[in-house]
Amino acid sequence: MKDIYILGIESSCDDTSAAVLRNGVLLSNVTASQDVHRAYGGVVPELASRAHQQNVVPVVDQALKRAGIVKEQLSAIAFTRGPGLMGSLLVGVSFAKGLAMSLNIPLVDVNHLQGHVMAHFIKESDNDNSAPPFPFLCLLVSGGNSQIVKVNAYNDMQVLGQTIDDAAGEAIDKCSKVMGLGYPGGPIIDRLARNGHPHAYSFAEPHIQGLDYSFSGLKTSFLYNLRKWVAEEPDFIENHKEDLAASLEFTIVDILMKKLKLAVKQTKIKHVAVAGGVSANNGLRNAFHECAERYGWTIYIPRFSYTTDNAAMIGITGYYKYLDNDLCTVDKPAFSKVTFQ
Repeated sequence: MKDIYILGIESSCDDTSAAVLRNGVLLSNVTASQDVHRAYGGVVPELASRAHQQNVVPVVDQALKRAGIVKEQLSAIAFTRGPGLMGSLLVGVSFAKGLAMSLNIPLVDVNHLQGHVMAHFIKESDNDNSAPPFPFLCLLVSGGNSQIVKVNAYNDMQVLGQTIDDAAGEAIDKCSKVMGLGYPGGPIIDRLARNGHPHAYSFAEPHIQGLDYSFSGLKTSFLYNLRKWVAEEPDFIENHKEDLAASLEFTIVDILMKKLKLAVKQTKIKHVAVAGGVSANNGLRNAFHECAERYGWTIYIPRFSYTTDNAAMIGITGYYKYLDNDLCTVDKPAFSKVTFQ
């Protein structure tokens, strides 16, 4: 049987990434991150798309070289069609279309959110059987998304609950910015929280019906409390940043896990995965391990390199779609709306 080589391309936000998979096994995964946004305290869409234009060719070239193949061996090209920043998506989408047409091979469009969930199916060797069985629940948490997803099959995902305003990762970044700690806030808050007291301060937790989330109230509560404390003690943030970070992290993890526990109770599915950029957070990972011990969950936590935006997850999703002959025509446009369709 002929080997199936898939090139995955990801450019939905501020990471340009390319990966090569052979029969679903990862051969290379190359990512170029963009430091240009750090000075602005967040992703600047126009700067992101320009950086993608500079990065996409060398990143794809490196991915092919590290995989030890030439582009003519590729069976298909999988690319992120959305959701994401339109200017960023267009670079990856246009490059994928052009390369596929020049090689006369099929295109496979991949939903970015589906890709995050499918990161659990990336194989690092032929006998890698660490993927969760269907159906399973997946908590998808990142800078742009917070959702509880019931995964019935690689192409059948049902959103049970999602944020009605801000994402968990965005709340962490904004609170870090308010504290003057810099961007991106996730790794900074994570590092500080390891040395802080999680119950030092309490912040507002929303009471939303069902399995939906809300994080805008938490951000407001954090801001107003911080203003009050700084007015009383000008060096408050510097003197208490570990405790502030730990308390913020505890509150966000508590909000996420309460709804996830409810989802497990309602669906009676005890195979539970986590995905997305926030799944790199140690507080959230620890909470998953606690639930595994206390409630008998079987948990699936991705490697750190598969938590953030990467092309390996796009490649593996593309591989399964390619096997099902679920291909994409060259006229399909990029899309920015948050959807699993």
